[in-house]
Amino acid sequence: MIYHQIPKTDLNVSTIALGTWVFSGDSWGKIDEQECIEAVSAAFDQGINFIDTAPIYGHGQAEIIVGKAIKNKRDEIILATKCGLTWEGGRITNNLTPSSIKCEIEDSLKRLQVDYIDLYQCHWPDQNTPIEQTLNALAQLKQKGKIRYFGISNFDIELLKRASDFTPITTLQSQYSLLDRTVEQGTLSFCQSEGIGVLTYGSLGGGILSGKYNSPPHFQKSDARSFFYPFYKGEEFKKAREIVRMMKEFGKPLNQIALNWVRQQKGITSVLVGCRTVEQVIQNTRSVTWDLTEDELNRLSLCPVKA
Repeated sequence: MIYHQIPKTDLNVSTIALGTWVFSGDSWGKIDEQECIEAVSAAFDQGINFIDTAPIYGHGQAEIIVGKAIKNKRDEIILATKCGLTWEGGRITNNLTPSSIKCEIEDSLKRLQVDYIDLYQCHWPDQNTPIEQTLNALAQLKQKGKIRYFGISNFDIELLKRASDFTPITTLQSQYSLLDRTVEQGTLSFCQSEGIGVLTYGSLGGGILSGKYNSPPHFQKSDARSFFYPFYKGEEFKKAREIVRMMKEFGKPLNQIALNWVRQQKGITSVLVGCRTVEQVIQNTRSVTWDLTEDELNRLSLCPVKA
């Protein structure tokens, strides 16, 4: 495994991290709890020391599973979770008010069966709460020892700059893949200049860059691939297939190519990858055993994405 230190911290995280949205049981199909726990154990065995989760994943289900999986291993891992998405009136609400954050942290600590969180992140922006109030609340949690560092997720460049002007931000978590390169439009360079660690998710394009799909699949409405990732429909699917076609020319596992392209980009600290089975964990972590060449990186970066 390769490890990178998050700038301005003592957190030395594996360059491949374990994302746990798939543990939710409501957004990626049914899950087997024991299978998920075994996947976490396999991640440890492969050198992964960084786990990312969130209370919104399965109404706390993912955090509960992670808590069971890391029991008696707390000192061996770097644990990240989030706040700011809550269920209210049967729907998800963006809520980064100090009062909501105080409730969320206590609930997360209980579900995870830990005394503190290494990295606590605002999951999505809350347009109704001044960011300064949110960051003050996080600073107070840090003073109390409930969290060690705090970061943000899914903030655009303007809000990221505003937050950074108010207080140092440890990390930004953002979607980044060969199919979604929005973060390259100023955000990556800003994070590098400010010493902000960049954590990526969706680097397999919601799974489509694994090459599994030759035709547009049908997913249930509740499946994240039907509402969160746009790559499974129409022209977006054709673009994805074109990139997969080029990737096949490299003669390496497609998932590893996709992950390596992201992790080898300048300024990337860790790539979060969802895995529900031991075999998926092993296949994804094998990506760190080799690198794409400069020519391969460039070819992929310039790959025509119009069908």
